[in-house]
Amino acid sequence: MTDPITKIALVTGAARGIGLATTHVLIEQGWQVAMIDRDGDELTTAAGKLNQASPFICDVSYPDQVDEMISSVRDTFGRIDALVNNAGVADFCPLEQTTFAQWRRVMETNLDGVFLTSQASIPALRETRGAIVNIASISGLRASTLRVAYGTSKAAVIHLTKQQAAELGEHGIRANCVCPGPVRTKLAMAVHTPEIIAAYHDAIPLNRYGSERELAEVIAFLCSERASYVTGQVIAADGGFDSTGVGLPALREG
Repeated sequence: MTDPITKIALVTGAARGIGLATTHVLIEQGWQVAMIDRDGDELTTAAGKLNQASPFICDVSYPDQVDEMISSVRDTFGRIDALVNNAGVADFCPLEQTTFAQWRRVMETNLDGVFLTSQASIPALRETRGAIVNIASISGLRASTLRVAYGTSKAAVIHLTKQQAAELGEHGIRANCVCPGPVRTKLAMAVHTPEIIAAYHDAIPLNRYGSERELAEVIAFLCSERASYVTGQVIAADGGFDSTGVGLPALREG
C-alpha cells in the first residue's frame, strides 16, 4: 500500500487569532500548513512551536509578494490543497470621518488580499481539486456603526466567494465563506467594555462570544473532503447573531 498523501493548507494571517487556531486544528487533522503573515517576528515564534508548519512572510496586499510566496510554498510542499484567506485588518471610524487612506488600507488587505492570493493559487488548486475558504465577518452580512470600510470589505469578500464558486467549480475547486460573529480574542477582551460584552450577550441567542477554536473547526471542515459537495456557501459562525436581526432581547427574559 502507498502512504496517503499529506495535504497542504495555506493559511494567511496565521500568526495569531483565528488563523493560528485554524493552523492548530488542521495539523491535528493530519495536514501540513504553510503559515502566512506579514508580522515576521510573531509568525516565526508561532511556527517555531509547530512541527507540521512552515512560515512564509508576506503582505497579501502586494501582488509581487503574493506571487513570490505562492511560488515558495509550491517549491517547499509541491502542492496546495486548501487556501484559507484569513488575513485582515479593522479600522472602526464614523462614515463621515473615514479618510480615503483608511478606506484603502482596509480594502487592500481584506479584499485585494483575498483576490490576489486566490488568483495566484488557482493553478495549484486546480491540480489538487482543492478548496478556498474565505473569512469574512458578520459585519459583511449586517450593517453596524463605525464599520463602513470594514463591513463593506467583508460584504465584498462574501460576493467574491460566490464568484469563485461559480467560475472554479468546473475545475473541482470549492469556495466557501465563514462569517465570524463576536469572538473571544485577546484584542476583543481588551477593548470591549463590560457594557459592550453584556450587549453582545443579550443580542446573541447562544448568549456568549465564540472562541477561536470554534471558528477554526468550521474552517477546517470546509477545507476537508467531508465538505466535498459544499461550495458557494456563506456560513455565519456567530451563535445565531445574524438570525435574530435587530432582536428584542427583553422578550427572552423570564
